Amino acid sequence: MTPETALRAEGLGTRYGGRSRPWALRDCSFALPAGRVCALVGPNGAGKSTLLALAAGLLRPTEGTIGAPPRERLAYVAQDKPLYPRLTVADTLRMGRELNPDRWDEATALRVIADELAPDSLVRNLSGGQRTRVALALALGKRPELLLLDEPMADLDPLARHQLMGQLMADAAEHGTTVVMSSHILTELEGACDHLLLLQNGRIRLDGAVDDLLSGHVLLTGPATGADLAPHTVVDSRTTGRQLTALIRREGPVEGPWEVTDPTLEDLLLAHLRTPEGARS
Repeated sequence: MTPETALRAEGLGTRYGGRSRPWALRDCSFALPAGRVCALVGPNGAGKSTLLALAAGLLRPTEGTIGAPPRERLAYVAQDKPLYPRLTVADTLRMGRELNPDRWDEATALRVIADELAPDSLVRNLSGGQRTRVALALALGKRPELLLLDEPMADLDPLARHQLMGQLMADAAEHGTTVVMSSHILTELEGACDHLLLLQNGRIRLDGAVDDLLSGHVLLTGPATGADLAPHTVVDSRTTGRQLTALIRREGPVEGPWEVTDPTLEDLLLAHLRTPEGARS
């Protein structure tokens, strides 16, 4: 690890069980620059949760290596938001303060729960969304260098999701926190994340700065008949009636009867996810 890199994997692979079991992750290599907000995207079973658990030090890789800050300088919020059910909200935050005496940020933790939760509420009586607030309060209160979030907003209503996402992004920008966040809600990621890791079938399909990946692709729309895409590397193409829409890699000037537009992050992700074997020439 270096000050410029927050998370690094080299030839990373993991499978559960013996050699006859399939790989959850295989041959994953990447280096995430420090200070980035990274979207970790992929279909169910792609290996996102496994990658985050490896980064958090909760799993050992079967092969390869993964480098992350030591546990006292990272925070991990799992999908199931494991908390002690018999503790109150106040007790839970007190535990976070006592376990992290040198780094704890009480003001940030309290700001996450705000006026939504009574301090004397038992965790076991909280709704899913309320548990999410407590888990995020613990994670942000720890003031981590690397924050790992596995579907963090899934239990929240749209208004609370928007509010907490804004708070999370502002906090990360203020303190230079590196964030890796998995989510199936693509609109939640667009505009918030500046780096992308796309996992599919346990392997990395895309890795890089969002702006670079978007500028490296072009969305074409034109007549379905007589269309010639042969000179280009086609990621995905679809025909609707007499119209063809294709996402291609930007490799030079585009000639022909095409309407050329810049893709959105959603366009890019959906096109790559529809082509599990990769782009074709």
